[in-house]
Amino acid sequence: MTTAIAPAKVAAVAKEKPKKLAYSSDDIKRMLPHRWPMLMIDRAYDVVPGVSGRGVKSVSVNEPFFAGHYPDHSIMPGVMIVEAMAQLVAVVYVAEMLESPAPAEGDPSDSVGYLGSISSMKFSRLVVPGDQLTLEAKLGQKLGGLRSVSVRASVGTELAAAGSLIVTTGRKG
Repeated sequence: MTTAIAPAKVAAVAKEKPKKLAYSSDDIKRMLPHRWPMLMIDRAYDVVPGVSGRGVKSVSVNEPFFAGHYPDHSIMPGVMIVEAMAQLVAVVYVAEMLESPAPAEGDPSDSVGYLGSISSMKFSRLVVPGDQLTLEAKLGQKLGGLRSVSVRASVGTELAAAGSLIVTTGRKG
């Protein structure tokens, strides 16, 4: 004799796909304390709050760093690529707070912490004006007030940079 499983139990057993969110540049300005010329991401998508996300940084010849960084051969500085990846991490982190059942009061950008460590970062392609960086971030383990993160930046199918970051999960004095 076989027993039928009630549809409600089947739904409870089946794992729900995580909700993926997208954020415009205006949304990101509300989420991060950064402003031009240091706001480095134009859009975030496939954001699973507190878990992972993707973002876009369109690289323009008008970026202020091109005036002094190899002015006769414009390349985006590696530290700016890392900053763009770190800002995507902040969006993923703040999205978790904004999407929680009881969102925190106040300005969400006040909760954005600091970049604490960069490790195993490898740069494998020059990024130049006209490129569009696709950024990826996957949040890892929490270590007290710190969080490990795996990050990548690509141009099309070519990897531009990849490594690990440690970020603080809040701002202190």
